[in-house]
Amino acid sequence: MADGKWRRAGATLIRVIAVWAASALTLLALAGILPDFRLQSDDGDTITRTAFTAAWGAGAFGLLSALVWPVLVRALLIVPALVLGALVFFLNGSLLLIALRLIPDGRGDAAPETAVVVAAVMSAVASATSTAFAVRDDDAYRRRLSRLAYRRRRGRPADQGGPGREGPPGTVFIQLDGVGHDALVAAAAAGLMPTVAGWLADSSGHRLTPWRTDWSSQTGASQLAILHGSNHDVPAFRWYEKETRTVMVSSRPASALEMQRRAIERTRDGGLLTIDGASRGNLFSGGAGQLALVLSMAARRGKGSRSRAGYFAYFSDPANATRTALSFVAEVVREIGQSTRARARKVTPRVKRGGLYPFIRAFATVVERDVVVAAVLGDLFAGRTAVYADLVAYDEVAHHSGPHSRDAEKVLERLDRSLALIAKIADRTPRAYRIVLLSDHGQSPGETFAGKYGLTLKDLVRAGSGLPVPRRAQRTRSASEARDAVRIALHRPVEGGVDEQAAKLSDPIVLASGNLGLISFPDIGGRASREQIDRRHPALLSTLANHPGIGFLLVRSEEHGSVVLGPGGAEVPIAELSDEEGPLAVFGAGAADAVRRTDTFPHVADIMVNSMYDPGTGTVHAFEEQIGSHGGLGGEQSRPFLLWPRGLTDPLDIMAAESAESAESAESAESAEPGESVSAPVPPGGGLVGAEAVHRVLTRWLQESSGPQVPLRAEGFAGAGPVDEPFPPGAPGAGPTAARTARAIEPLPPPNRQDPAPDATGTTA
Repeated sequence: MADGKWRRAGATLIRVIAVWAASALTLLALAGILPDFRLQSDDGDTITRTAFTAAWGAGAFGLLSALVWPVLVRALLIVPALVLGALVFFLNGSLLLIALRLIPDGRGDAAPETAVVVAAVMSAVASATSTAFAVRDDDAYRRRLSRLAYRRRRGRPADQGGPGREGPPGTVFIQLDGVGHDALVAAAAAGLMPTVAGWLADSSGHRLTPWRTDWSSQTGASQLAILHGSNHDVPAFRWYEKETRTVMVSSRPASALEMQRRAIERTRDGGLLTIDGASRGNLFSGGAGQLALVLSMAARRGKGSRSRAGYFAYFSDPANATRTALSFVAEVVREIGQSTRARARKVTPRVKRGGLYPFIRAFATVVERDVVVAAVLGDLFAGRTAVYADLVAYDEVAHHSGPHSRDAEKVLERLDRSLALIAKIADRTPRAYRIVLLSDHGQSPGETFAGKYGLTLKDLVRAGSGLPVPRRAQRTRSASEARDAVRIALHRPVEGGVDEQAAKLSDPIVLASGNLGLISFPDIGGRASREQIDRRHPALLSTLANHPGIGFLLVRSEEHGSVVLGPGGAEVPIAELSDEEGPLAVFGAGAADAVRRTDTFPHVADIMVNSMYDPGTGTVHAFEEQIGSHGGLGGEQSRPFLLWPRGLTDPLDIMAAESAESAESAESAESAEPGESVSAPVPPGGGLVGAEAVHRVLTRWLQESSGPQVPLRAEGFAGAGPVDEPFPPGAPGAGPTAARTARAIEPLPPPNRQDPAPDATGTTA
């Protein structure tokens, strides 16, 4: 123990001396280059004397930066970003002038404008030198974040802090965006994720189970339900709403805020994180009071709603900024090298990865990861009750490189290091924490629809409708949360909807969400029927249903209700839809129920199109420029995972208890008075079915940790009240039942089944 402390102290001393020496040499070099900067007296000095002067000036500047800079940054956080950039250089130059004045005998002098340049170079060299020693040193990185978190929580009232380690534990939910169950198991078994493998191998550690997504297997639908309890009427990542002629896009702030508002109105619940929660890097707030990089809040104005607050907090530490900047540049170079190698080796399938994509990838895999992880560590030190964070790195890389590519595996390795850092911090915080790891969906590989067949879904729809088709297939814009997050971080408007509108009101609007396509006819009021479509475009439905790249269609029929159409003239009324036979047979258990549920959504498209799926290879054909995709049915995309500490109640036991309660409610419904509410039954099928079920499990776990909860607020409504208030008067859903109070948690009855033994990776059946 003592030897370790001495080694760390020695490493720190060496790092300080190295930074000091590099700064002094930089001062000497700049004094020889810049005419208005000197370190010698007018009569000249010896080399030794000049070196001593440089060392003195470098030390004084470093000490002033360490003592004064944090105070300046705290004061500057209220300044607009563009003004802040100029002030940073000016104040840094002022610190250098003060440092030069502290040199004995007045040997240091510089013009004000020169001081700004010298200070900027000095800061860059010092940070680069420090980072060169510590860039791979997670302990040094952890210590910096610990100091930053300590400074933040010093002003927090004692009654708001978390309890000691003897009190109720907090819970950290880490979402690995796009990592499917099978991908996680394979990575752990291959040694790519030793932290996860350790959790699974430890008999007292964690347990792992897959869960099944809804038809729309993408972050917008899954995370909305996980955080807010409902994804009703979210048919895809993007969809068209006829009554407002609006294209809703899950990664657009205004759309995300509206989706959040609708979910709160439906559930009358503020969200998973309403009680002392923090939301980091998510599409939705979850009702949290502490927000950073939350997309839905980027559409709001006012204090506490800034989506970029996390960036300011993280980059206020120059060492953090330099570490991340160097990693960002390395990631850009890595992506350029990997894409060049893929082209040279003619790897297939592949998509274009030029333009701004290397920078978008670097933002998702480096900047967003570092900022979110730092925010989570700050939450742990602050003792927050519930934290939910989304790490999008794997999802972004897998879209363009493939979910099983070496590029994606490298990302999983780096994500595992972030998990290890969080776990290490959680062991040393004042409050005990339980770490729950989960994903919102997986990814299915496969060549793009356009790459395989030479035309996009939009081209196929126009051809089947008898409309002109471009000679050359146009690229379909990919749904990219990372790209939109970059635009928000730069205060640029999020694109979407301009090129998605029909050229004429009678032309169909074709939208893509991975391998799920949505076709709407804007001039037909309400949901268009099969008969209306056939009268207008007699060949369209048969053209789509019989195309080899399409698995099935969902369309409404005036005669039979909704029907599913498949190859060879297959036609099945939705009430008779089965997983065992017909067009959905290859898509596995639960596909029919998922389609039936989506059919009830008010904004389901006139024609819902799911691509083909090959169960032998696990491939689908995305209607976007993605060789790893998600959004519809087929393969690993519909099979995310949930990894939880063994001390928590098994999700299957929670679902079993809910089923028993639903059965009792169904029996009492027969004798219920008119208008008396009865709990909705849990969907059959076993296991965790749908993201809403995951929300109920996570809610139960939080209740087990903290006991009965106070009423939740309606976060997402303008003017939402304090935590213990019901919905604001006049808000949709307001009423005597709007404020939900959780019941005291009673222990679940022991299950009748035997818990299956985990396999080599810790996976249970």
